Parts: sequence; structure tokens; C-alpha cells
Amino acid sequence: MLDVSRLVLGCGNFGGIGSAPAFFGQGETREQAFALMDAAWEVGIRRFDTADAYGGGRSERWIGEWMRDHDRRPALTTKVFHSVVGDPADRGLAPDRVRRRLHGSLERLGVDAVDLYLTHEPDPDTPIADTLAELARLRDEGLVRAFGLSNVDAAELEAALDAGDVSCVQNAYSLLDRDSEPVLEACAARGIEFQAFGPLAGGWLTRKYRRGEPPPTGSRMTLRPEPYRHLEHEAVFDALDRFAEDAAGRGTDTATLALAWLLADPRVGGVVLGPRRPAHLAPALAAASHALASGERDALAALFG
Repeated sequence: MLDVSRLVLGCGNFGGIGSAPAFFGQGETREQAFALMDAAWEVGIRRFDTADAYGGGRSERWIGEWMRDHDRRPALTTKVFHSVVGDPADRGLAPDRVRRRLHGSLERLGVDAVDLYLTHEPDPDTPIADTLAELARLRDEGLVRAFGLSNVDAAELEAALDAGDVSCVQNAYSLLDRDSEPVLEACAARGIEFQAFGPLAGGWLTRKYRRGEPPPTGSRMTLRPEPYRHLEHEAVFDALDRFAEDAAGRGTDTATLALAWLLADPRVGGVVLGPRRPAHLAPALAAASHALASGERDALAALFG
């Protein structure tokens, strides 16, 4: 039987493009979001990942409606930091705000507790010890079952661990983005689950972007290109060409191979997918049965330097 236990359905494009207020109301429609959740459930994916600010709250609300309509309950991850209404002043990890925003998430999702509650990014204005203490209280009250951090570097993780305990770290990690290697190693050493988001680097590892060609309409490089501007480099295109040749030699595609590279790493406890339509789940399903040896992982990583 296909093991999809480490695949997580990312719901960041439901009703928007992530937490960016400029895109609230865009992204996937409610109908398209339902189709994605149907498809993910059909293939056995039982973990859904969202945030209170995704789509200005639409993502959480539509997940809740889908669960009620289908009488299904995936394991739910949601996050707190950004503004749900687009107010730049309404953000952060102050304890009272974390509690208030969690209650908003619970209401939109229609549940009594979330399985994993993550800080969406560090808050320089709030001591991490204060935030973790509040998260521990929420856990003790049964409103969250576990909590953790997202978008942290190794120093921020160590500071958090000095102040309290966390169960999970979720960071960007892929063949084209390995800045989180120290975090991954620290998590493995401490027994903390590490989840990788952005496993296809905004579409770069699918070969969506070609040398000398404009990016496709509606792609990440036309909507939110800033995190990927550094990839617009001849050396990256050369590496992607080599990667495509390797994938072809294996009789597969680059998206499948990139996901297989992540799934072959036992330190990676979850891979957060970001499909825009049901067909985009296919590479992840193929990757789940495309085993790579550690030597193969190293060789693929070496293609990108």
C-alpha cells in the first residue's frame, strides 16, 4: 500500500495566495479548494496545513465547511502571526493575541482543538518565552494538541528551546533551498519533527521557468517573485538542466524526483504540498513510491552545488 503518511496538503492558496492581503479573495475558489481536499483525502492524505491569515481567513473557513459537509476530520495544522484582515498593526505573537487568534481559528475550522499550532514567523517585539508559555497553557487547556515554530533559523530555534519546548518546526526546504540544514539537524538531534514547505521551490523544480522565457501567467514568479529572485541565475538554470537529464534517465519527471529527494531523508517528518489542482498531487504520489538511497540523495544535491 502506498505510504502517504508524510504528505501534508498545504491549503495556503485557498481564497488567496498565502497571507498577502493584496491577494485576499484570489487563489483557489471554494469549489476548487473542495476539489483539492476531495482529491487529497481520496489518495489517503490525512494532514491539512493552513494559517489564520491564509486568504484572509477563507482557507480555515472552507476547510471547516468541507469537514462538516463530508463528515471528515483530518489532522489540522494552523498558524498565527499575520493579520487576518490585512491590518499591518494586527500581527505578532503577544500572548493575548495568540489566544484570541486561536479562538478565531477554532471558530472558522469548527473544531474544539487543533492538532498542531505554529508561530508563523518570529516576533521581534515579543519574547519567545512569553509566547511559548501561552502556547503551553493552550495545550494544557486542550485547545491545541501540540505546538511549534515556522520560518526560524538555527539561532532562533535554540533560543526557543532554551525558553520552552516545541514539537515541530516547519521551514522552507528543497533541493534549491537548503538554508534550513542546520535547523533540520538540530530537530533530528532533539527529536523534534521537521516539516518541509516549498518542496518544489515555487515551481522552479518543476521546470516551470525556462532560461530566456517569461514566467507563465499566474505563476509564483508573476505573483510573489521576491523569495525566488535569487534563482534567476545562469548557474541555477544549468543545474536544473542537469537535474532534468537525471530525472529523464530514471524515467520520471523533476517534480517527482525533487519530492522523492525529500521523502528519502528520514529527518523530514512531513512534506507540505502546495497543489493548485488535483492533478498536481500526482508527482507526490509517485515520489512516495520512488525510493532513493542515501548516495543517490547526495548525488542529486551535488547537482545544485
